[in-house]
Amino acid sequence: MKSSLRLLPLLAILGLAACNTMAGAGRDIQSGGAALTGEARKTQAQM
Repeated sequence: MKSSLRLLPLLAILGLAACNTMAGAGRDIQSGGAALTGEARKTQAQM
């Protein structure tokens, strides 16, 4: 029982870290998509 209570805060911290990592990856992917969209629009305007 004591070991379970000791692991609970650790699991909570790991869960929060994973959420922040995924949020950061989502922002990176979003900025990459925005850059790709911008380049596609430039290319389309040149045609």
